[in-house]
Amino acid sequence: MRLLVAGAGARGSAYARLAVDTRQATIVGVAEPRRQLRESLAAELGVPDAGVFGDWQAMLRTRLPADGIIIATPDREHAQPFAAAAAHGYPVLLEKPVAGDAAGCADLARLQRESGITATVCHVLRYTPLTALLRRLLSTGTIGRVISVQHLEPVGFWHFAHSYVRGNWRREEESSPFLLAKCTHDVDWLSFIIGSRPVRVSSFGRLSHFRPEEAPEGASARCTSCPAEPRCPYSALRIYGPGRPPDGVTADPARAYFADVVDPGGTRESLWRALATGPYGRCVYFADNDVVDHQVVNIDYQDGTTAAFTATAFTAAGPRRTRIFGSHGEISVEAGSITVHDFLTGTTTVHAVPAAAPRVAGEKHEGGDRGLVQAWVRALARGDWTGVVSGLEESLVSHAVVFAAEEARKRGAVVPVEEFSPRP
Repeated sequence: MRLLVAGAGARGSAYARLAVDTRQATIVGVAEPRRQLRESLAAELGVPDAGVFGDWQAMLRTRLPADGIIIATPDREHAQPFAAAAAHGYPVLLEKPVAGDAAGCADLARLQRESGITATVCHVLRYTPLTALLRRLLSTGTIGRVISVQHLEPVGFWHFAHSYVRGNWRREEESSPFLLAKCTHDVDWLSFIIGSRPVRVSSFGRLSHFRPEEAPEGASARCTSCPAEPRCPYSALRIYGPGRPPDGVTADPARAYFADVVDPGGTRESLWRALATGPYGRCVYFADNDVVDHQVVNIDYQDGTTAAFTATAFTAAGPRRTRIFGSHGEISVEAGSITVHDFLTGTTTVHAVPAAAPRVAGEKHEGGDRGLVQAWVRALARGDWTGVVSGLEESLVSHAVVFAAEEARKRGAVVPVEEFSPRP
């Protein structure tokens, strides 16, 4: 399958590598405004010079023969490449969120209907080995009828500081609300495992900590010259690992991915310079962020199931944690295992989740990235879309829940999801 990539940032690059890793696809075009990123990915994946572009407009104007396109442009820049791809008849793999508001979602739904293309949204949590096992357990009635669910997205204190205080998703007007940017995955996943349509929501949350009045005494505008830096857990020097000249420290391997975002392919010295001059070295208390740093969402489903979802910056980064309460048992999902307690027998059974070690650079989500791309490439090759379970129509339901939750949070009200659902 010949694929185009619009946006060679972290997600677009990972999806492109995973597509090539299937051995059923090749990348024939890459569009990315940042020269180093596009040239690096093109060289890595063997994209010919004629297929490397500074923007997606130039790439699509050439009408390269292709079997599909990966659209991983910034959050608010999905509509135009989607419309152009639809006009060319390209099947689309679209990074979430689909659009920044309900009107934008409706526009994409209309474009899909009019063009007849297939559009798959990157709700990768639907494709993890954990999700597959959990759905099997639920479908066989292991805990009877699902009554309610508790779900936690532990973003991680340093991950939140990177992405939502210093990074690209720190301001609603430039990207999207925190719930849309980070947690559309979770809202979508809840609907997928519960198997019912969400009908109304309530929500609470605010920006509590990453504000000037919370700054430690003596804090300055940049970590590289801050007297309070050694005692600050949000220090960019701690998070990205360049250390304090001249000694330096070794970066935490779990955070190396984020250091590469700050200074792609750099050295300890160039990373230090990036923190001394760029956005990722700013004090988290004096940045220009405005998105919430914690939020709870309560969802009522058509079949009577309820879900309580919490997303928060104030955790150690780690896997999502879920508890599912059924009429005949309880399930706990945590740390790569699913534990089932049976009310009738009193027994507890632990089901290990198959390991899904990353195979390519940038691969994340415990096998979900790989599962999504494999399903999409296989569908392109065979014309059988039964393995693709995150089409645009399903995704728009999840987006409507997020828009309703944001409205509920701002108004202090219970909001019907239908108010934000695209009309046929």
